[in-house]
Amino acid sequence: MQENNTTFYKILPNGLKIVHRMTTSEVAYVGISIGVGTRDEQPRLNGLAHYVEHCVFKGCRTPSGHDLTARQIINSIEGIGGEINAFTTKEETTFYAATPVAHYRQTLRLLADMVLRPTFPKRETDKELGVILDEIESYEDSPSELIYDDFESLIFSGHPLAQPILGKRKTLKTIASNPQYPLEWVNSFSPDKMVMFSQGNIRPEQIFRMAEREFGSLGARSAELPQRSAFANIAGHSAPQECSFRRHTHQTHVMLGGKAYPLGHPDQLAMYLLNNILGGGSLNSRLNLSLREQKGLVYTIESQYVPLSDTGYWSIYFATEPANRDQCMELVLAELKRLREDKLSPLQLRRALTQLHGQMAISAENQENSVLAMAKQMMYYGEAPAWQDTFAKVAQTTADKLQDVANDLLSQNTLYTLFYL
Repeated sequence: MQENNTTFYKILPNGLKIVHRMTTSEVAYVGISIGVGTRDEQPRLNGLAHYVEHCVFKGCRTPSGHDLTARQIINSIEGIGGEINAFTTKEETTFYAATPVAHYRQTLRLLADMVLRPTFPKRETDKELGVILDEIESYEDSPSELIYDDFESLIFSGHPLAQPILGKRKTLKTIASNPQYPLEWVNSFSPDKMVMFSQGNIRPEQIFRMAEREFGSLGARSAELPQRSAFANIAGHSAPQECSFRRHTHQTHVMLGGKAYPLGHPDQLAMYLLNNILGGGSLNSRLNLSLREQKGLVYTIESQYVPLSDTGYWSIYFATEPANRDQCMELVLAELKRLREDKLSPLQLRRALTQLHGQMAISAENQENSVLAMAKQMMYYGEAPAWQDTFAKVAQTTADKLQDVANDLLSQNTLYTLFYL
């Protein structure tokens, strides 16, 4: 067992990683993250990871052979005042719950049953298929959300990363027609791909004993996914591409960006800071000041940086009146140029770091944000440092480094641009 402040680690003999952070809260969080996601799906079964995420809530089996119904699963958590949730990404599927500390053990046991022994009762999964199809329709009615999927399809064209997380109607109906598909998917959840993450006022020795009881006997699984297709990431060196779709929206929606550094890249944290300066979630970001505060051309403009295991991308999104599109584009490109050509002054850099420090501190106060970030760190780095340790590394970023990263990634000559007209 390794200890870092109040964070404790253990790896079971079967390879399953455990991370637990001690707190004084009466609320505990516990979850299981599996390093399998949309990019691991066969194209004809696109949407399988998300389908399984939904359908494990519809029934599962205990180690003693007792079947739990969907209602029993919900009542097991909600009945004690807890909350249970799940989500799917391109690379992970995560199940987690918030629970009073006194009910931690039964919550962990339920999550283990759901993840390891789902039953996929057809009557319930058929109903859930309708829910997922409705979710797709809702998503397609929201251009500000759909454009992110379409942008990823553009930037990762020809690779499994381009597949939408929700899947497509045709592929989902294929999945639902054969219960063997979700069963094989779950049976590929090998322990070496899993992270159990935990936070609460519980001694780590207790956590590790409970984890050993639920997962210690888990061995090699009966199904194995095909080898994950690597992405040949060439950040900042692709030819520019432009694409447009007719979406019949009142506004023109625009997304532009490019390839970026993967998780663990030496310049990942510098890009994180640079993105925060450019268009992070604050009203004083450069893009927000330029397009909204000074010109009044947009209601929302934001940038993001998404690092993945072997690639990454950055993007800028805004929506505006069609007549203002070209002016907005010019202003965005001007801000990118300014980051490439004008090095931050010592005062600008100090202010950017002060702002990021505060944002990270506030985010860490949200227990759910904190525990999910801890899970992802454990998945990819094998440890989950405190936010203060991460910030200390960010604070070493120099103005020269930020300018180098801007010139490497933010070139107008390597942009992907997507328009909803």
